[in-house]
Amino acid sequence: MRTCGVEITGSDVLLCILTKDNDVFDIRDIRQTRFTLANGNDTEVMRKFQFDFRKLMQDYQIDSVAIKERQPKGKFAGSAKGFKMETAIQLIEELDVEVLSATTIKEQLKRNPLPIAFEDTGLKKFQENAFINAYVYLMRKTYKRDEA
Repeated sequence: MRTCGVEITGSDVLLCILTKDNDVFDIRDIRQTRFTLANGNDTEVMRKFQFDFRKLMQDYQIDSVAIKERQPKGKFAGSAKGFKMETAIQLIEELDVEVLSATTIKEQLKRNPLPIAFEDTGLKKFQENAFINAYVYLMRKTYKRDEA
């Protein structure tokens, strides 16, 4: 199963591809680790973002996408651009997109801690949360359990 972990920060979408096969994890190199949206109010810019994201997922044969849920209001609220990018990703029909809450991520990491220190993955620091999102998604799929 190939999963793309996504973290949306401001006007950036940060990516990490993680594959799990027979309990072995593999971090895939990817030609583009970040998308930056210049103008979220332009329909053509949004369409291009969605097209480019879909094409990247097709090229790497990604099955699923895991995005960390952002708060709609408050001190840590997500930006309007971020919510638009999240929606554009969620509307890609061929992808299984799951939005993970902070609580779900924390609980899953408590049950299944990361098997390797992030520094040893070879990923860039800005990809850490995307990596964690992909890992949590794969662990949830591996150990299906009713979560309230």
